[in-house]
Amino acid sequence: MANVLILVPSRYGSSRFPGKPLALIHGKTMVSYIVANCQQTGFDYAIVTDDDRIENEVKSLGANVVRVDDDVETGSERIALALDRYFADKNYDLVVNMQGDEPLMKAEYIKKVVSEHLEAGADIFTAVKPRVQDLAEYQNPNIVKAVYSESSKNCLYFTRASAPHFMNKDIGKWFQHIGIYSYRVDALKKFNTLTPSVLEQNERLEQLRALEAGMTIGASVLEMEILGVDAPEDIAKIEGVLGE
Repeated sequence: MANVLILVPSRYGSSRFPGKPLALIHGKTMVSYIVANCQQTGFDYAIVTDDDRIENEVKSLGANVVRVDDDVETGSERIALALDRYFADKNYDLVVNMQGDEPLMKAEYIKKVVSEHLEAGADIFTAVKPRVQDLAEYQNPNIVKAVYSESSKNCLYFTRASAPHFMNKDIGKWFQHIGIYSYRVDALKKFNTLTPSVLEQNERLEQLRALEAGMTIGASVLEMEILGVDAPEDIAKIEGVLGE
C-alpha cells in the first residue's frame, strides 16, 4: 500500500475573506469539513497553518495540525516546509497539497488522484473537469483552463485565457483545472528550490513554475462540483450543494 501524506495549507489572512478556514458552513467550521475529507481517505494528513485560532480549532476536533509561520508565496512552498520539518523521516511516496477552501473535495476524488498518480510517470498530478460550451466561463480569467492531452493524460499548459482555441467553429470540450496537487517527494523538494518563473508571474499560476522547469504534470479527470470559497457569499452556495 502506498505511503501517502495529505497536507492542507490553511491561513487566516485573506484579502477577500479573512478567517476563511473558520467560516461556518451549516454551523460547522470549513476546516472541519476539510479534516473529515482527509480522514475518510485513510491516508496520513495534517492541516498546515500559521495562526493560533486555526491551530486551536483543529486541535479541538482531535485532528492533526502543524505550524509553518514562514511568509511564502504558494501553498506548495508551505507544505514543502512542513514536510521537511515534521515528516522528513516518514518516507512518503506522495505528498498531496489539498486546498483548504474546497470542502467539496471528497475523499473519493483525492483517492482517485493518488491512485492514478501512482500508476503514471508524472512528477506531479492534479485534476481537471471536462466542460462543453459554457462560453462565459470559458472566457472568464478567474476560471483556470488546463490544456490537457486525453491521450497522454498530461497537462501541456495552464492559463487564464480561453484555451485551447477552436478555429472556425463553436467551442467544444475544454478542461477546467481543479486545484489539488499530488507530488512525488523529490518533485516537491525540487519545486521548493525554484524561483517564481516568468509565466507563473504573468498568469499568477504556481503550477507554471514546475512546467517551465521541465517537470511533468498529469491529471485525473473528475466529474465533480467545482465550488471553492473565495468570498463570504460563497458559503451559501456551498451549503446549497451540501444540502444539510
